[in-house]
Amino acid sequence: MNGNSSANLYCVYNILNFIENNYDQCISIKELEEVSNYSYRNIQRIFRYTCGETIGAYQKRLRVENAYKLILYTKESITSIALKVGFANLASFSKAFKQYFNCSPKEAKSNKKLLFNKADIIPVESVMVLKPEIIYLQPMEVYYESAFIPYENEQIELLWSRFMQNEFPDTGTAYFGVIADEPLIKEELNCRYDACSSAQAKRKKLPSKMILGGRYIEFIHAGKYETIEETYKSIYSGWILESELEFAHTPIIERYLKHADNTDSKEDQVTSILLPLK
Repeated sequence: MNGNSSANLYCVYNILNFIENNYDQCISIKELEEVSNYSYRNIQRIFRYTCGETIGAYQKRLRVENAYKLILYTKESITSIALKVGFANLASFSKAFKQYFNCSPKEAKSNKKLLFNKADIIPVESVMVLKPEIIYLQPMEVYYESAFIPYENEQIELLWSRFMQNEFPDTGTAYFGVIADEPLIKEELNCRYDACSSAQAKRKKLPSKMILGGRYIEFIHAGKYETIEETYKSIYSGWILESELEFAHTPIIERYLKHADNTDSKEDQVTSILLPLK
């Protein structure tokens, strides 16, 4: 990667993180220029080329997607959710929500299985017995690379293969996958996935950010990563909707306890799936 491409990538990462932390606020051109060190015209060009949408469209999508998460995972009122994610009033929120999901917020709240049925990837009944635990995790600085890819094993494996070429310390390094977009809620199959390491790379300097911090409910997926979708199906097809817990709308995190680089067989791999709690 040449210096200009690397600078552009850092620019996009900085903007993504800034918008994710402030998606519910009015973001000014001046703030974006200060965060990126680019002119607004160049920011828009670089962002759209890398992410496939404008900055304004990305912020609006974050608002409605996070609203859907709050509708699904909490007991908050629709009006409270609309204001929380940054809409001025219930009418503007309802209009934007229906444009994205072809149903009203009221319909989504009254029938929470509506989303999962539309996704056509979640079975009606769960076939796996889940025994999750509630844990508390301290904030952690990680070094990462992002990709907008389908949430599927082949694409994630390619990202990790490229990521690991950066070379990390052999001992004491923890690896995480951060799923920034909810795969079931996002309109397209592509989601933003971050490959993360707790240690800085040896070959090149990677951008850093903080993850974790707070309460999570932890599910354990034992076995090769190719089958992790089955565990997700069991979580979403019944468990999460029947649970009395309230979930946060921050990203799902995968922690790779035993992965391809530290186990002899794919069958021995262990992945911790962490869902954030309110």
